[in-house]
Parts: sequence; C-alpha cells; structure tokens
Amino acid sequence: MTEEEAIEKLKGLISEDRLEHVLAVKNEAVRLAKRFGVDVEKARWAGLLHDCAKGLSNNNLLQKAKEFGIVICDVYQDEPALLHAPVGAEIAKREFGIEDEVILKAIKVHTLGSSEMSTLDKVVFLADHIEPNRECETIDLLRKHIKKDTKGRTLNDAVRTACEDTIRYHLDLGETIHPQTIKTRNSLL
Repeated sequence: MTEEEAIEKLKGLISEDRLEHVLAVKNEAVRLAKRFGVDVEKARWAGLLHDCAKGLSNNNLLQKAKEFGIVICDVYQDEPALLHAPVGAEIAKREFGIEDEVILKAIKVHTLGSSEMSTLDKVVFLADHIEPNRECETIDLLRKHIKKDTKGRTLNDAVRTACEDTIRYHLDLGETIHPQTIKTRNSLL
C-alpha cells in the first residue's frame, strides 16, 4: 500500500480533524527521525498510522481489544479510548498490511509509552505530543527545547517531560492515570 492509498483509507476511519493531526504527527516524526538517526520510512508509517483506531467508539475499542487478545486492565475498562494505541497496531497490521514489528510497536506504545522504548518508539511518542497543532504552554516550551537542543536536552529527557505533562494534566482533571505512563516516566530518570 502506498502512503496516498493509506491516507485515502484513513479518511474512512477517522475525522478530518484527526487526519490533520495524523499528518502533522507523521511530518514531526520524520523530522525527529532525521534528528535522532531513526529510519525515516518507519517513522513516517508509524506516525501516519498511529491513530488509525481513534475513530472507533469506546464500545468498539473494547470489542476489538477482546477480539485481538489485548488484555483489558481496569484503567482500559474505565478509559477505553486509551485502547486506540494497541488496537491501532492490530488494525495497521490487519487492514494496512504493516508487517514490520518495529513500526507496530511504535504505534502500540505511542500513548502510554513503555519502559523498554526504542528510539523509534520515543520519536513517535514525542511527535504525537509536540505536533504543531497541539496548543499548550508546556508543549510550546518542550518544542523550543527540542528544536534548539538547549541545555543538552536529550530525546529521553523530552519523552520524560512529555510523560510528566500528561500526568500533570490528568491529575489536574482528577482523572485516572494509567500506571504505564508512570513506569515510562520512571524508566527515563
């Protein structure tokens, strides 16, 4: 499948706004891949397909997760939208023909991270967090640090900061925080 064919297929799965986000993440992932020495094509495909399951309803995400054998923890049960990442990896494989396990893992962990993230995983995770359409003061600061590499900020520092932003955001809203986000953050100390 070509990139153009994948984009056409995505148009039937996600909203126009989500497609705009996906294309911005793809572009950011490519930029970061070049910067951090990651395979650009893998970053392009992982960025393009990272949210391919985002258009599914919570009930459909739960149903697909069960169908695909994804373990549904209490947090997933309470916040099924988080399942879009692991379900999306399966959809990328089954419906978009992605067979590269490295790309599939980057899609799978792009929301919560993992304590064993590859550089590609970190690039896609960060690209999703800092793509230009997201507006937030802390994200703007993170973008500036990444672009200028001030104070020697590394990719690990940036991913850890993105995790901390996510944790703070959910704390401020009084929402449940998936333990994997905390594990991801702690693994980068």
